[in-house]
Amino acid sequence: MGRRLDEVVAALPAERRAQVDARFEELRAEVEGLGELRRAAGKAQAEIASTLKIKQPSVSKIEKQADMYLSTLRSYVEAIGGQLDLIVRLPSRAPLRIQRLGDVAAPQAASVRRARDVAIGETHRGKAARAS
Repeated sequence: MGRRLDEVVAALPAERRAQVDARFEELRAEVEGLGELRRAAGKAQAEIASTLKIKQPSVSKIEKQADMYLSTLRSYVEAIGGQLDLIVRLPSRAPLRIQRLGDVAAPQAASVRRARDVAIGETHRGKAARAS
């Protein structure tokens, strides 16, 4: 007759059992996707939808996406009561935490640049029209 897993693990040397237990805890701390993350947080899709002010089918769609904006992921994680941290691991450095992406002032700066470019464009078009 076959042996049960717990019998096999119990027969291992103490050091090996400790390694198995440590790996089990690592795997238990991982989730396969957003749906599993939501369930681990004890939330229903309807609760997330209400928090995000979207419909429940949209939550289902978010959970099935393979690619999404970080802002969407951050909103989703916050809706389940979590906090999203973005960690970069480089081979030659300790892990780095990114505080924010992009330039916070970029939208305003882009508006100023656009307005300036429009003004410059109109000036150049006006000169070209007068020269003709």
